[in-house]
Amino acid sequence: MKLNLTKKPKNVTIIEGFPGFGLIGTISIEFLIEHLKTEKIGTVEMDEIPAMIAIHQNKVIEPISIHYNKEHNIVLVHAINIGKDLGWKLADLIVELAKELTAKEIISLEGVGSPSSESNRVFYYSTGNGKVSKRLLDAASPLVEGIIVGPTGALLARRLKVPLVALFAEAKSGLPDSKAAAEIIKALDAYTGLKIDPKPLIKQAALFENKLKSILEKGNKAEDTQQKKRLSYVG
Repeated sequence: MKLNLTKKPKNVTIIEGFPGFGLIGTISIEFLIEHLKTEKIGTVEMDEIPAMIAIHQNKVIEPISIHYNKEHNIVLVHAINIGKDLGWKLADLIVELAKELTAKEIISLEGVGSPSSESNRVFYYSTGNGKVSKRLLDAASPLVEGIIVGPTGALLARRLKVPLVALFAEAKSGLPDSKAAAEIIKALDAYTGLKIDPKPLIKQAALFENKLKSILEKGNKAEDTQQKKRLSYVG
């Protein structure tokens, strides 16, 4: 993986959301990009996935892009297609980004399966001090037991010097879940004080979900086609 940055703001807070259960991370970052004044400051080149991008509403959407909000000095990592079994490499990517931008904190947004169809709980795990945890008590519950996989799990295993706060929203299924994403936005807002209203996310649920479904479906078809071509060359 290669990180390409056109700007390098310093002492930033990095908020990342990779595709996972319910696409919570991807939906949440997409929402933040649309509702904060941001500019794209970087992309990531990945040899591990097919060389393809998505075009949506006449705009290029790379597999992973980096966006910056100057007002709050926040860097958002937006991801659509990350391939398979790349948790450790994606964690290394976030570590590299944190070093480049002298990040003061990393916030991970994730989705987890919900045992109840009525549940919309949000959990958190923090490597920071007790004061960090207290800021989340009204919006989320501490994660006491659980298995954390993917980039967030790999980041926690790295034992970073930069404080990491991971937020987990319960999603109803593996399909895009904007309502669960709205709950994680509430928790994020309580923690960061960004004053982001999640109501538009709920109203735009169908729009966000259809957009992401379309991009992912086209990406999967393109990947399958490329794989079939590769096999035909070999066979």
